[in-house]
Amino acid sequence: MRLSTINLQKRLNTKSKPLPLWLTLPTAWLAGAVFLLALAPYGFWPLAIVSPAILYSLLVPQMSGRRAFIIGEAYGMGLWCVGGFWLYTAIHDYSDTPTWLALILIALMGLGMGLFHGFLALIFNRMVGKQPFSFAALWVLQEWLKTWLFTGFPWLFVGYAFTEEYWLSSLAPIAGVFAVSFVAILLAASLVELMRQRSSYAVVSVMLLAISTSLWLINPQWTKPKGTPDLSVSLIQGNISQDIKWLTQYQVETLKIYAKLTRTEWGRDVVVWPESSIPMFQDEAVGFISEMVKMANATNTTWITGIPYKDKAAFNASTDKYPPFYNSVMALGAEADGLYKKQRLVPFGEYIPFEGVLDIFPSLAGSQDIKSYSRGSDQQSPLQVRGHTIGTAICYEVAYPDTTRKNAMDTDFLLTVSNDAWFGTSAGPLQHLQMVQMRALENGRWFIRATNTGVTAIIDYKGRIVKRAPQFERTVLRGEIEARVGNTPFMLMGNYPILIIIALLLLVSYLGRRSRSTRDRRSIVHTKKSFKVENKE
Repeated sequence: MRLSTINLQKRLNTKSKPLPLWLTLPTAWLAGAVFLLALAPYGFWPLAIVSPAILYSLLVPQMSGRRAFIIGEAYGMGLWCVGGFWLYTAIHDYSDTPTWLALILIALMGLGMGLFHGFLALIFNRMVGKQPFSFAALWVLQEWLKTWLFTGFPWLFVGYAFTEEYWLSSLAPIAGVFAVSFVAILLAASLVELMRQRSSYAVVSVMLLAISTSLWLINPQWTKPKGTPDLSVSLIQGNISQDIKWLTQYQVETLKIYAKLTRTEWGRDVVVWPESSIPMFQDEAVGFISEMVKMANATNTTWITGIPYKDKAAFNASTDKYPPFYNSVMALGAEADGLYKKQRLVPFGEYIPFEGVLDIFPSLAGSQDIKSYSRGSDQQSPLQVRGHTIGTAICYEVAYPDTTRKNAMDTDFLLTVSNDAWFGTSAGPLQHLQMVQMRALENGRWFIRATNTGVTAIIDYKGRIVKRAPQFERTVLRGEIEARVGNTPFMLMGNYPILIIIALLLLVSYLGRRSRSTRDRRSIVHTKKSFKVENKE
């Protein structure tokens, strides 16, 4: 049927119009900012639906690519300036940065991380069809990119808001946290379309929710108990203030604190000290370590501790200035063996990015070698403890789904040690704990978490917190853990299934947009010709 000029005009007029920019940008910023309340410790998960739904509704109207990018950037800045504000504590309180400069650095961090949502909005506006599938696919794509691009900063994922909402997080053992994020974002965008009287997308969202809810009710056991007795564990929380932790004059006092807390725990199956609880290299604490190992052997206890490790065997004086050193975890004592070296290092905290470039500055040449830890291999053997194997993650390594997945292969349970004292009483440590819960659920393994100031916890294979110690107290958390064997689908396939799905959705959406654009151009040309004919008549 021929499209008349009047009908074409009506069709164009039905497209929603964008809000004024002065109203759009604060709305986008606030939508990103409130997402924090969906995560720990607040846990108001509906905001993980509302927040991206607002961004979707702001991007649906026709607009320029520049406008879309600015809206996405505003949302991303709100998300990171508020959701990542826990970094302020580390920058201001423990790095002696003035308040004004610390706030500027937080703003710059928000600006940089906001680029992920800025480009999401730009691509959504210019390259793919404006519908929930492409929006959800782009959202997951930018979350995945945060796990590796520019070393990665995998924080503030939508899926984490549903860690304990098992009607949705039951998808995690199958396809990981990104699958949870995908369904949540699809639901958010579909609700917007439902209000626009387009219900087909909501049907698909409900179907996916029905699948995840069915999995929750059926409760498939992706892994199974190994059949060995549970291990008794004691997690030591030293509560050493960050401003004195690395002071040379306080090192001996730190060792005394941990030794005293452990005195009543010898005889347990496993005693765990947190990240860098021994604040010196292993060759500088030989006597102390020998005493602890002697106690562990005498009481048939495995002792696991975080410690900086200097690899003298790998030092070549003719080519190297210093021996490589690592942020590591050692398993010692009865029925224990192994050394794990951290793979994912914190930029500027544990290493200097682009360190070779510094050599062009005479005053800085070589200085980065003193400051930088070396990266551990991604092919390390798991720790051996009392006939079991342990997959290990140090500090924010546990935020990387794929790294934890690889470390969990062929292990019986998982261990993470951390020092979250850097982030004080902010939400950072609690968000960190929530990620550990998700990793436990993805891999179907119990997770024990020993920290300096909290949150020290024991988490079961379903991601549920079995026990946790209070923060900022010098204490010991005791519990029992179960060894489990087998692999979840996520352990076997990783992120590939969800990445393939989003790639296909984006391809179909891109081709669909091109096809519609071609048809629209032809319709306009045809309408113009018809209009000329009508005028002649």
